[in-house]
Amino acid sequence: MALVLTQDEVMLVDAAKGLLSREAPLGMFRALRDSGDPLAFDPALHRRLAASGFVAPNVAEADGGLGLGASAAGLIMEQAGHVLAAAPLLSAAMAAGLIGKTASKAQKDTLLPSLITGETTIAAALDETARHEPSVLATKATRNGEGWLLSGSKTAVIDGFGASAWLISAEFEGTIALFLVEQAAAGLEVDKVDAVDSRNYAKLSLKGTPAMRLGDGDAGPAITAALDLGRALLAAELLGICDEAFDRTVAYLKERRQFDRVIGSFQALQHRAARLYARLDLARGVVLAALRAIDADDPEATWLASLSKSVMTKLSRDLLVEAVQMHGGIGVTDAFDIGLFVKRGRAAGELLGDDYFHTERLARDYWRL
Repeated sequence: MALVLTQDEVMLVDAAKGLLSREAPLGMFRALRDSGDPLAFDPALHRRLAASGFVAPNVAEADGGLGLGASAAGLIMEQAGHVLAAAPLLSAAMAAGLIGKTASKAQKDTLLPSLITGETTIAAALDETARHEPSVLATKATRNGEGWLLSGSKTAVIDGFGASAWLISAEFEGTIALFLVEQAAAGLEVDKVDAVDSRNYAKLSLKGTPAMRLGDGDAGPAITAALDLGRALLAAELLGICDEAFDRTVAYLKERRQFDRVIGSFQALQHRAARLYARLDLARGVVLAALRAIDADDPEATWLASLSKSVMTKLSRDLLVEAVQMHGGIGVTDAFDIGLFVKRGRAAGELLGDDYFHTERLARDYWRL
């Protein structure tokens, strides 16, 4: 497994970095947050990203996509982390993965083209508890003639407010099934969730809500694969966030003066920065290994996805605290951008399982401790 970027991947990173720095600078996120827009992202930006192939690049060529895989999606997410781009890239990639592994050809032909072009947003609704625990599944599906009805609730639905449709996991006769619920479906209530990172989250309540089942088999393996993809992509985004926060902090150490010296000349701060740099460099390999394993259908992919999410959640928590401390008093003010990275880092660390969740998962199910 090559843990260096190919020439094509370097070109992809350069293209994503250039587009995002032009179209979604950090000031745009701040303005979007301050506007109070309940959607919490710019649909026009999302469509521009889609026009460049940056939305759901993991859709297979056979399904009409670019077929670039999880690695490409992760590299794009990493660059999005640098500018805190508020676009539904994570939900699009996860939805594409779920549809690709469960839906019939007719369903794929209906759902994937508009998802790839950014015309529609489809959110995966898989969690039901306050903290991530995908094994908890109380939502039920019942037959209704030729159709289906869902009853239950979902929480922490990423990009779920204002979505065009939702992919919802539900129990049916002892198996896990996946259903598509349209925006205008009867018996559906969607509540916006306000979070510290000012992103788009929702709670869903389903009371006899009509739905379309994707495929007809057990959706459990597809849901596990989608969660692995989402965890690896969040790890990649956290890598971008940490990279940017570290670079901004080092730049600040070189310009802030105290006792007639730049504070970056103080050995204690140099040692703290050096330790963070070393951890950041090691973590980069873990994230890329997880993405590569997903693309290769490696049996170890699910464990590497958990490892990458655990490592990056812990590193982001430590690095972002250090970044604020090294900025001093200005670091805790909203006027300075470092706090925006802290807020997104904390929220992204909790999504799809924090470091405690994944350490326990690895210890229990992989190492058998």
